[in-house]
Amino acid sequence: MKKYLMKGNEAIAEAAIQAGCRFYFGYPITPSTEIIEYMARKMQQVGGTFLQAESEIAAIYMVFGASGSGKRVMTASSSTGISLKQEGLSFLAANELPAVIVNIMRTGPGLGGLGATQADYFQATKGGGHGDYRLIVLAPNSVQEMTDLIMDGFDLADIYRNPVMILADGILGQMMEPVIFKEPEKIEIDKSWATTGANGRKRNIITSYNLHNEAGEEKALYLEQKYKGIKEQEQRWEEYHMEDAEYVFVAYGTSARIVKGAVDQLRKEGNKVGLIRPITLWPFPEKAFIPLLNRIKGYMVVEMSAGQMVEDVKLNVNGAAPVAFYSRQGGITPQPEEIIEKFNNSYHKGGEQ
Repeated sequence: MKKYLMKGNEAIAEAAIQAGCRFYFGYPITPSTEIIEYMARKMQQVGGTFLQAESEIAAIYMVFGASGSGKRVMTASSSTGISLKQEGLSFLAANELPAVIVNIMRTGPGLGGLGATQADYFQATKGGGHGDYRLIVLAPNSVQEMTDLIMDGFDLADIYRNPVMILADGILGQMMEPVIFKEPEKIEIDKSWATTGANGRKRNIITSYNLHNEAGEEKALYLEQKYKGIKEQEQRWEEYHMEDAEYVFVAYGTSARIVKGAVDQLRKEGNKVGLIRPITLWPFPEKAFIPLLNRIKGYMVVEMSAGQMVEDVKLNVNGAAPVAFYSRQGGITPQPEEIIEKFNNSYHKGGEQ
């Protein structure tokens, strides 16, 4: 198959088009801007619709409208722009409307900067908008995986009638790597719920407004069961040198790429270490940890944040072993030698620090 050398953001956009996305609404913000630029050039060429909205808020409700008509639709932004979309994300989830949302994270809080960060984990996985809802959150760690997960994201969104978020940092969005575009899967999806006109059938009404508490609870319990099904079926992760590991690193995205170098060096020094890389941040891959609870001596989470995913790791380890943490923030990436030093201080010099 043919390989292309592409920037991550542009590969995301091309993969979305190949996955059947024909509607894109967004507003430019770095470091995700190449996505909207690519869509502006290419969407009309494939018979699709591109529109730069007047704001991020307008863009997410345009996504709502296109999704409500049964179309494959995407938007992308970076951190502060995703914050403005939160109400719309809650509305999409409540009305079970499939869509793909890309967040190429920038630093924060506030306006922040363009350096690499992973500080939007809580916003993505815990529900940044109001009410009890979930997004399926996919975390790539290469340009190739960005393209693969975009295609998977559209399928997951349609299968579960739920918004899907691709969560990546600025390094992945801006870096160039060879990529192969896989053939999109042909899945048959019933979209009889879509608002496509009511000639010869009952009207479809898309709304999440409940005037009666009993109806509100019924809907909430239904969504809760749906999320339980997603949690059971869609956990994804990668294991690296886990066959004999006594200590486990946990990292995702760019941090996981860096941690692999630290794992390789520590193994050369005789340490039995491995890596679990969550690919689904929600549902968090709990199943990866269950077989480890009686054999692992310690865990170490590496993030480019003040400590967010580490909370989910601690919940799943549930006190069976210590959980150390190392981070860099504000756009600074952790380096392998720093990670190794933290590991040695945590587990070879008197326990967890």
